[in-house]
Amino acid sequence: MSSESEKKKQEEALGATTSDVESSYSHDAVFGEITAAGPNYRNVGWLGTAVLMMKTQIGLGVLSIPVAFDALGIIPGMICLIAIAGITTWSDYIIGVFKLRHREVYGIDDVGQMLFGKIGRIGFGIAFVLWWTFVAGSGMLGISIGLNAVSSHATCTAVFVAVSAIVTCILSSIQTLGRISWLAWVGLSCILTSILIVTIAVGIQNRPSAAPQAGVWVSDYKIIGSTTFVDATTALSTMVFAYAGTPAFFSIASEMRDPRHYGRSLIVCQSVVTGFYIVVGIVVYYYCGSYVSSPALGSAGPTMKKVSYGFALPGLLASTLIFIHLPAKYIFVRILQGSKHLTANTFVHWGSWLGCTIGIAVFAYIIASAIPVFGDLVSLVGALMGTPMCFHPMASMWLYDNWAQGKVLRTTRWTLMVGWCMFVILAGTFLMIGGTYGSIVSIIDSYKKSGGSAAWSCADNSVA
Repeated sequence: MSSESEKKKQEEALGATTSDVESSYSHDAVFGEITAAGPNYRNVGWLGTAVLMMKTQIGLGVLSIPVAFDALGIIPGMICLIAIAGITTWSDYIIGVFKLRHREVYGIDDVGQMLFGKIGRIGFGIAFVLWWTFVAGSGMLGISIGLNAVSSHATCTAVFVAVSAIVTCILSSIQTLGRISWLAWVGLSCILTSILIVTIAVGIQNRPSAAPQAGVWVSDYKIIGSTTFVDATTALSTMVFAYAGTPAFFSIASEMRDPRHYGRSLIVCQSVVTGFYIVVGIVVYYYCGSYVSSPALGSAGPTMKKVSYGFALPGLLASTLIFIHLPAKYIFVRILQGSKHLTANTFVHWGSWLGCTIGIAVFAYIIASAIPVFGDLVSLVGALMGTPMCFHPMASMWLYDNWAQGKVLRTTRWTLMVGWCMFVILAGTFLMIGGTYGSIVSIIDSYKKSGGSAAWSCADNSVA
């Protein structure tokens, strides 16, 4: 009896009693009235939530982890990866806690409103849309690389980018994350399979495809790398990108059947993601050394490149459709929130929804075509928008909910947590400024190279 009583008290403290959860199926603090006549936005289970979380992370970032290890070396690279994993996992956890305490929160712009008023809402909202649109552009670029690899560059790369934009736009128009979750399952299985194929292949083969093919070759991997500031910050930005699904977790939690299960979904997600990143990063870099390709799927030679990209394409499609769906859903909810059209199958509902998905897809297509170097685009997006979206808001959220407690009773735990939040904010600021600078320098260098990629180019972008 005492344990049941204690459990009830904890639920009531979080504003999430069983009756509250059940009643939220008909009336939700975000979506309003949910009826059988319209889409059910609250229909994602905890396991489906874990898969959606993983799919927002595994897909693009992992393909550049071995290159980041090449810049930093194996030991510093692993330490940095684990450190970023720890910070982002804490940030993800804070999102779950904050969502239970403030059920009306749908996106990071709601947090901005609570922290900084109207300016915060507008700033965070714009940052969220830009972030996921740039990530969607990275996804389209990744799909074009895959199509080039599988088809042996059958047509102009600009055509492949356009095809990827059209297909992902159509798929992203599926209305709810509950209906998309099965695509996330398929995509996650495919991308994991493709990466495992490459990881095994580079271990079996004598040398990576980019290495000299004549004479004896030994991997030139580095335990501790000797790198420049630009390369180091670019590598760190790439790692941030690999964990930067964090801003999407607000929207995913809002569509859970029971947000109290968010914690178990997060544990599954971060455990699988971190373990996979470490294994892939170390093994692929160990066998390829400085000749590792970006994306990493091109490291094992022409034949394995076709095989790995053949498996990866469904995974890249699933990632990119989610990346388009998230900012489109955010804009859609903000336009129709409080209106009957949000959850009813009306002309306004469908016109608004399709307008949002098409608009985001077109913007992402322009980004993918204008910055056609995969590694540079990944690091730029990770630095410029990944760090301020994954570090600063979550530290501020903890301070928002707990600052008053320190005025009443300033405990050791409270003091340590305030210090931790300050560290997260400062670390995020450093990575944002340094990483953005490094990424811009790298992009400029890529354009200066003889034969380098150009905007709307027809050149084969699958060649490492």
